[in-house]
Amino acid sequence: MASTRIREARERDCADILRMIRELAEYEQLSHQVKISEEALRADGFGENPFFHCLVAEVVPASGELQGPRVVGYGLYYFSYSTWKGRNIYLEDIYVMPQYRGQGIGTKIIKKVAEVALQKGCSQVRLAVLDWNKKAMDLYKSLGAQDLTEAEGWRSFRFEEEAMKEMAGC
Repeated sequence: MASTRIREARERDCADILRMIRELAEYEQLSHQVKISEEALRADGFGENPFFHCLVAEVVPASGELQGPRVVGYGLYYFSYSTWKGRNIYLEDIYVMPQYRGQGIGTKIIKKVAEVALQKGCSQVRLAVLDWNKKAMDLYKSLGAQDLTEAEGWRSFRFEEEAMKEMAGC
């Protein structure tokens, strides 16, 4: 029987990570927003000063099975800072391919991110979820996450490139 392991992503995983980023965007009905390339992932995640870190879930076949390990999920995160709490991890993406869901793989990824956060002296792991993704929200809550929209009324905002250029006078 195959087993699943969670490990740090390697540069050679970028094609699989990009494939799953696209799958996640399609699931979220936001495919049109994906502009990242495999080359950008390599440069931004595996250079001297990475902008992100990534864990992958890999299905390892049982001995005697012909196929090799297969990357079936990922958790992409980066470090941030809270002026109230100090060091944090922001979990940008957590994704498991549909045919591998329900096996605890997403939970394993989140738990590994929490382990990394604690090892690095972080006080929180933060993430966002679309308001219609009840299954994900239920999972996060079952693991102890607080819904900050419900609890504290926080809303998420972002500035796109055009707005940034306008603000910067470019």
